[in-house]
Order: sequence, then C-alpha cells, then structure tokens
Amino acid sequence: MQPAASVEPINAISVMPLVDPREVPVVRVDDDLPAVVASQFTRTALRARFAHPPLWTPELRREPALGNRAPAQAAVLIPIVQRAEPTVLLTERASQMSTHSGQIAFPGGRVDPEDANVSAAALREAWEEVGLSAGFIEVLGSLPTYTTVTSFIVTPVVALVEPGFELTLSPGEVADAFEVPLAYLMNPANHRRHAMVGDGSNARQWYSMPYRDGPHERFVWGATAGMLRNLYRFLSA
Repeated sequence: MQPAASVEPINAISVMPLVDPREVPVVRVDDDLPAVVASQFTRTALRARFAHPPLWTPELRREPALGNRAPAQAAVLIPIVQRAEPTVLLTERASQMSTHSGQIAFPGGRVDPEDANVSAAALREAWEEVGLSAGFIEVLGSLPTYTTVTSFIVTPVVALVEPGFELTLSPGEVADAFEVPLAYLMNPANHRRHAMVGDGSNARQWYSMPYRDGPHERFVWGATAGMLRNLYRFLSA
C-alpha cells in the first residue's frame, strides 16, 4: 500500500468565494515523493494496472460541503491521450456556468437516468462538452468517488484516447480545451498544497498543479487536482 505523505491529510476545496486560490499561501511542495515512471504511461502498462489494481488508498475523497445542495451522482472522464508523450485532456469551464465557472476541469457532469452506467455518462458528457467521439476512447476503469463542495459525488472514469480526434467545444459549457503532459501531472514536485488559515469552515487546504501552456497559466486546483492526486497514488502504489 502506498504510504501517506508525511503531513496531515487535507480536504481539497474547489469553490471559495471572494478569494483567489492563486494568492493563498503554499505550505508544501511534495518534491520528496517519487514521480511515476514513464513506462507506466504506455497502453500496455495502463491496461494492466486497471485489470489487476494494486492495494492502495485514495488520498482525497471528500471536500467540506458549502451550502445544502442535495447530493447528486456525477461522472468525469480522465482522458489520457496516447501521444508519443501521453497527455491529459482538460477543459476550462465557461464563465457563465452555475458551478465551478472558469475553473480547470475534466469533461463530465451529472449522471442522467438514461445513462447505462457512470462510464456511459462520462462518455456522453465528453461528446456533449468537447465533441470527443467514443470511437477514439477506450475505458480502462474508474477511481473511487470524490465528493465536491457542491455535493456532486463524482466517479472519475479513466480512459485511453487515440490521437486523431477533432474537438468541437460547447460554448455554453466550455471556454477552452488543452492538454497537459501526464508526466507533469504525475510528478509530485508539481503538486502544491495551499492552506487558508482560519477557524472551523474558514480553515481550508487544497492541491494545485499550475501548468504553463505558452502564454497561459492553467491553474489546475481543487477537485480536479484532487482526482489527479488520487490517480498519482493509484499509479505509484
């Protein structure tokens, strides 16, 4: 079993009114933890890992609730694009979205009654949000659920994506789509822990994994960073 990091467990949070998460102090960078080796990113290795998963413990499962929204099942797709150096496809949510607007996210959303299962929901959402066709996708499996501050119980569905796809973004939901090297995201030296000092519900901590994409800083944080951290724990176990 992968040992826990040598600090107190944290609750990631992805909604924080009136505070820019970039400005909250970084209390730790996990550069003492090993990166996942590149050989783990191949089709063969990823298929084998999900077919015969190791003993491991997810580091993050639940964010502290804000508000009293009724719990709802949701699914996201963690799309690992099988380029020469594999990448993860991420989106920037449109500014007019009612929850998590403007944040970096995986394609995904609420599970509908018509969805056969969470994998079907993740594939449907990927098609609706960014036009990623299921014909390019091979579902490997899923990670443990992750409950957000907005009470979505999210199942992360991990999949291989073959290159050659063309994206069509839904402007009402997605402002942009981009790729980040998987090796970057699976290296804890790029995992930063933020802490906001306070009492009770005002004391919050979360991960961020900022990535420089040309002129853009893609500030991956909160729920998205938490699920990527769990993927790191799964692949490094």
